[in-house]
Amino acid sequence: MAARLTQEELAERSGLSARAISDMERGRRSRPYRRSVGKLAAALELSQFALAELATAAGLAPPALAPPADRVGYPAGHGPADPAGAPGTAGPPGTAGVSSASRPLSGVPRQLPAAVGHFVGREAELKALNGLLDQACHGGAVVISAIDGTAGVGKTALAVHWAHQVAERFPDGQLYVNLRGYDPDQPMPAAEALAGFLRALGVARPDIPVEVAERAAWYRSLLAGRRMLVVADNAGSVEQVRSLLPGTPGCVAVVTSRDSLAGLVARDGAQRLDLDLLPSGEAVGLLRALIGGRVDADLGAAAALAGQCSRLPLALRVAAELAVARPSALLADLVGELADQQQRLDLLDAGGDPRTAVRAVFSWSYRSLDARAARAFRLLGLHPGPDLDRYAAAALTGSTLEQAGHVLDELARAHLIQAARGGRYAMHDLLRAYAPELAADQERRAALTRLFDHYLHTAAAAMDTLFPAERHRRPRVPRSATPAPPVGDPAAARAWLDAERAILVASAAYAAAHGWSAHATHLAATLFRYLEGGHDLDAVTIHSHARYAAAQAGDRIAEATALNDLGLADFRQGRCEQAASLLQQAVALSREAGDQTGEARALGNLSLVDFQRGRSQEATGCLRQALAIFHETGDRTSEARALGSLGLADLRQGRCQQATSHFHQALALFRGVGDRTGEAHALSGLGLVSSQQSRFREASKRLQQALTLFRETGDRSGEAYALSNLGDVHRRQGRSQPATRHHEQALTLFREIRNQAGEAKALNGLGEVLLGTGHPEQARTQHTSALALARRIADQHQQARAHHGLAHVYQATGDPGPARQHWHEALTRYSDLGVPEADQVRAQLAATDNHDHRVL
Repeated sequence: MAARLTQEELAERSGLSARAISDMERGRRSRPYRRSVGKLAAALELSQFALAELATAAGLAPPALAPPADRVGYPAGHGPADPAGAPGTAGPPGTAGVSSASRPLSGVPRQLPAAVGHFVGREAELKALNGLLDQACHGGAVVISAIDGTAGVGKTALAVHWAHQVAERFPDGQLYVNLRGYDPDQPMPAAEALAGFLRALGVARPDIPVEVAERAAWYRSLLAGRRMLVVADNAGSVEQVRSLLPGTPGCVAVVTSRDSLAGLVARDGAQRLDLDLLPSGEAVGLLRALIGGRVDADLGAAAALAGQCSRLPLALRVAAELAVARPSALLADLVGELADQQQRLDLLDAGGDPRTAVRAVFSWSYRSLDARAARAFRLLGLHPGPDLDRYAAAALTGSTLEQAGHVLDELARAHLIQAARGGRYAMHDLLRAYAPELAADQERRAALTRLFDHYLHTAAAAMDTLFPAERHRRPRVPRSATPAPPVGDPAAARAWLDAERAILVASAAYAAAHGWSAHATHLAATLFRYLEGGHDLDAVTIHSHARYAAAQAGDRIAEATALNDLGLADFRQGRCEQAASLLQQAVALSREAGDQTGEARALGNLSLVDFQRGRSQEATGCLRQALAIFHETGDRTSEARALGSLGLADLRQGRCQQATSHFHQALALFRGVGDRTGEAHALSGLGLVSSQQSRFREASKRLQQALTLFRETGDRSGEAYALSNLGDVHRRQGRSQPATRHHEQALTLFREIRNQAGEAKALNGLGEVLLGTGHPEQARTQHTSALALARRIADQHQQARAHHGLAHVYQATGDPGPARQHWHEALTRYSDLGVPEADQVRAQLAATDNHDHRVL
C-alpha cells in the first residue's frame, strides 16, 4: 500500500491483529467485517473514494460518499486530487473530522405514503410490475417502469400499492417524491427532489451541494451497493426525473406521469406500463368496497354510476362519498341527478372537453356542500403552492383560524382535499384545475390579495425577529387582515420560513405573472437575507421574478433592488463576472431613478466582487463613492458598514493606521444607532489590526468580544469569521490546540451557512496549523481543498494563501520543484491584490532560489 507500513505497523495503528491483516491481504477472508475495513481505512487515512474502493473490494456496500465538487464529471482516477476536508468529506484526524454527510445511513428511509384504502383490481398491471422486478433481480440491471395514463386514473395508487407489496425486497429502504409535474404553477425542480432524497439518505442540509449535477452524482454514490426502491410520482417531463434515476444494480425506480416519457424509454431503458381506465367490473367493485351492499342491490345503477365517472378511480371515490353521505337515497336517483348535471355541463362546453364527465362528478359533489364549504373549495383551488395550512386557508377565505379548520375538515371528509403531513392539506391537480373555474373574478382577486398579504406580512415579521438591525432596509408592509402564526421567537420564525419557503417562491412567481407586482418585489426584497443563508437556487428564482414584475410595472427602483440581490446570489455561487454585470446594471438603474441609497448599496456590493477578483483599486473606489452617499443621505448604519469595509481594504494593503481609524469611526456609529451586529464587525476589524501588529493579547480580547456579540445577535457568518480569526491568532502564538479547535468550529459553521469563501479561509488556517505541528501531508490536504474551493469561486486572496501554504508544505517535505511553482503562483496573486504578502513571498522565493544554487 502507498502508506509503506509493515503488517505489524498497520496492526498496531488500526487495532487489528497482524494475522487478520495477513488473511485479508492474501484473500483468505472473502468478506471481512465492516468494522475491520473501517479501522483499516482510518489507520491508512484513506480518502472517501479510496474507502469506497476498499469496501467494494471487500464485498461490502460502500459507505455514504460525498464526492468533492472537483471530481464531478471525471472518470475514476482522472480528476484532481481528492480535497479531504471539502464539504461532506473526511478531514484528516485531528482536524475537521468526518461531517454528518459522509457517514453511513443512521436509519432506513421509509418514505412511501400510506397505501390507498380499498384498492381494487389492477391484477394484470401488478403482475407486470412484479415481472419487471424479477428481471431486475435476475438480470442485475436497473429497471425503470414508467406508469403513464390520464389524470385521476390511479397511477399513484397503483405505484404506492405495489411498492408496499414489494417493500421487503428492498431492505435498504424506499424513497418517494411527488414531483407535482402537472401543478398549474410550480412543478418540483429536480434539484429540490434530489435535496429531499439526500436528506433522507443521511446528508445534513448544509452539506447538500448547490449544483444539480453535484447533487445527482452524490445521490447515485449513496445508492451504490444498496437495494432501494425509488418512486418518482407525477413527473411532468423526462428532464425532471432523469437525475433521480439510480445508476447501479440493486435499485429499482418507478415513475408515474400523464406523459408517455418516450425519452425515458428510448434512452434509459424504461419499461412503459400504460394504465387505462378501470374495467367496468373493477369500477363497480371499487364502488362496492366504498359504498357497500347498495351496489349489489342495484348493479345496473352501479354500472351506470361507474360510467358517469368515466371509470376513473378519483371520480369514483368522490361519487361514492356522496352516496355514503346520503344513505337513504337510491343509487338510481343519484345516477339521474348526475345525468342532469352532465347534460348541463355538456351544453356549456362547446369544445367537447373530454373531462366533462369528471367535472360533472365534481360539480355534483360541490353542489352538496353548504355555502361556506363551497366557497372555501373554490378559493382553496387558487392557492399557488403544493399544499397549505390553516393560516393560508383563513387568508383565502377571510375567516378565523377556527372556521378555517372546520371547513378544511369538512372538505377532507368529502375527498375534495387530502390531509398531508404536519397539519397541512393538498388538493388533487384535477380538483385544483376545476375549483378556480367556480370563482368569480372579483372573488378570486380579493382572495389572492388576502393570501399574498398574509405571506408578505408573516415573512416580514419573521425577518424582523431574525434580523432586527436591518428592518429599515426592508420594504414596509401592511399588517395582514387575517390570522398570522406566531413568529416572535427566532426558532419559530426560522421554522416558519423553512416550512413555507417553496410556497413563498411559488407565490412570488404567481404574483409576478398575474398582476401583483408590488407583492412579488416586496416579498423578494423582504426574504433576501434569509435566502442567502443556503437557499441560492430559490434566491435566483424569486429575485428573477421580482425583476420581471418590477420591469412590467415600470418600477425602476424595485428592478434595481432585484438586480442587486441577483448579483449577490451569483457572487455567492462563484459567478463573479455575471455578478459584476448585474450589480453594474443596478448602479446605473438606481442613478437613473434618483435612488441614492440603492446606488450606494449596489456600489458596496460591487466592491465585494472586485475585492474577490483581485481589483483592489476599483473596489476601494466603489466603497468611497458609497460612503459619500451614505454620509450625505444620513444613513448612519450603512455609512458605518462602508467605513468597516474600507477598514478591511486598508488592512489588506498594510495600512494599519488608516484601518484603525476607519474601524473606530464605524464602531462609534454602530454604537450610536444600536446596531450590535455592526458593533461586532467593527470590533472584529480592530482585532485583525492588532493581530497584524503582533499585539496578540489585544487581538484576542477584541475578537472574543466580537464573537460574544455575534452569538448574541445570531450572526452565524460573523461568528464563523471571528472563530477563524481567533484560530489565526492562536497559531501565530504557537498555541496549536486552541487554533485547531477554533478553525474546526469555523469550518463547521461556514459549511452550514454555505459560505465558500469562509470555508476556504478555515481550510487554509487548518493547513497552516498542521504544518506548524509537523504534519505536512495533512496540511497539504487542507490547502489543496482550499485551493480547489477558492478557484471555484474566483477568490484570489484565498488562492494566494493556499499556494503560499502548499509552497511551505513542499519545501518542508524536500520537494523543491512543486514548492517553487506554488511560490510563483502565490507571488502572482498577492502582487495582483497589491498586498504586503507579495514582498514576503518574493523574499522567500529569492531565499529558496539562493539555497538551490548553493546546493548545485
